[in-house]
Amino acid sequence: MELKEYTQEELAAQPIGQWSGETYRRVVGALRGQLGVEQLTQPHWWTLNHVAGDGGRWNRTALVERLTPYEDLGIDFGEVFDDLVARGWLLEDAEGRMTLTEAGEAGRLRARERNLGVHRQMHEGIATEDYVTTINVLRRMVANLGGDGDLPG
Repeated sequence: MELKEYTQEELAAQPIGQWSGETYRRVVGALRGQLGVEQLTQPHWWTLNHVAGDGGRWNRTALVERLTPYEDLGIDFGEVFDDLVARGWLLEDAEGRMTLTEAGEAGRLRARERNLGVHRQMHEGIATEDYVTTINVLRRMVANLGGDGDLPG
């Protein structure tokens, strides 16, 4: 897609909140739309990825604590976990430690492919160096305003 060209002065005068907010809505909306094809929410996706990355480490309490800062829709994580268990995608042992089933891993991989499609679309026409610069500028702005500019761990 071709973008209209503007002067450096015109671009420097733009409100970062408007552009970062619009970017957030577009990116998250596209990701949520693709996850919805699999009848998943972002908290479902986060749960699947955390459990897949370290099966047996996570229980409900630890995972809720880890994921709550990223959730902005007021979703009940207990309902998310229950849904994944009911689907047969997630198992919990006697101590509450979670692991993915084969069906859960297959669903996670399908959702991952859908998300990668959004990421590819989002990165079209953007050099890696420009993307890295953008992330670093946003990290610095977050830190300047008292937030945590470190990458999520």
